[in-house]
Amino acid sequence: MLSLQATIARAGTIIDQVSPDSPADFVLRKNVGADRDLLPDAKRALVRAVFAYYRWFGWLDTGTTNRRVAAALELQDRFDADNTTIKPEALAARALPEWAAAELDLTPDYLRQLQREPALYIRVQREFATSLPRALGNCTPADLSSLSTLPAETCAFRYEGKRDLHIVDEFKHGLFEIQDIGSQLVGYACAPQPGETWWDTCAGQGGKTMHLADLMGNRGLIWASDRHTGRLAHLRKRAARAKVFNYRSVVWNGGPVLPTKTKFDGILIDAPCSGVGTWQRNPHARWTTTMEDVKELAEIQLQLLNHTASALKPGGRLIYAVCTLTKSETTAVADAFSAAHPELEPFAMPFVGSPSRHFIQPDQLNCNGMFLAAWKRPV
Repeated sequence: MLSLQATIARAGTIIDQVSPDSPADFVLRKNVGADRDLLPDAKRALVRAVFAYYRWFGWLDTGTTNRRVAAALELQDRFDADNTTIKPEALAARALPEWAAAELDLTPDYLRQLQREPALYIRVQREFATSLPRALGNCTPADLSSLSTLPAETCAFRYEGKRDLHIVDEFKHGLFEIQDIGSQLVGYACAPQPGETWWDTCAGQGGKTMHLADLMGNRGLIWASDRHTGRLAHLRKRAARAKVFNYRSVVWNGGPVLPTKTKFDGILIDAPCSGVGTWQRNPHARWTTTMEDVKELAEIQLQLLNHTASALKPGGRLIYAVCTLTKSETTAVADAFSAAHPELEPFAMPFVGSPSRHFIQPDQLNCNGMFLAAWKRPV
């Protein structure tokens, strides 16, 4: 385990490498994740120090980087001991960029949640939902009591142990995925059934594709598309590890020319977004994301919805998901799409009862913030 001073010094070195082209999470992976000589406790301490720096960036003076890291850790320790020591007004003014006030609902609970260290969640394959948490240890079922209903097969657990989960055998064999509970709820909102045909339009590295496949019992077919071939290559590796075979990967740039003429029982648009919902987990992004980014992404999100709507078969469901809470990327996009497509009707998502739109609030579920909206093509 590194001493406190050694941790501060190395964290300072990492922060000095951060730039607009090399965000903090990327630099951490390069410097910490790839260092096999660092023990898990030392890695956690470095990650905590770097992210504390950006979480409390608005409070730091103009001293050396090491001094600022030390000050940030002191602020984090003080806040963790008593989160009322810093008033919500100060958090609203100093923990977020100025533009956030007009786009977000800055409640005291939300502001305090942003300054806490994030929880770590895993999604266990259903057939191992009983055995794996016991074997892994330090696992507790995710607290979803604030939701009105949830399918019985929920396999979300919070991990509070100290092992590096990326290197345990159960992970290497695909028995579980590291996935935030907010992202897992997207799969439950889709509620895919065995034998159906789904399209994960912005599949990325495949986290939600893997969940859809598990919910479908590896039966039926999932089209997984993305504009980046590298992400799809990573998806294929994850799918092989998890023994997922009911998918087909294809490159799609998000344009009006669709990758297939197939009509789908369900379409998931987990759209590119500003990532504001991850600001607790990745506080550096607070200081790099701009209002211009939000506006540009909202246009892309609406285009994705408009381009894919025609691929729904009668009775098919369209699920829109973004890991952000900005008004421009959530309700504004959903309103614009609904106005442009009166032929689609709102669809009630199963785990929230009747609403066809739902915010997953970080302070309610101790997770990333998400927005979900759903429509259905009438039979």
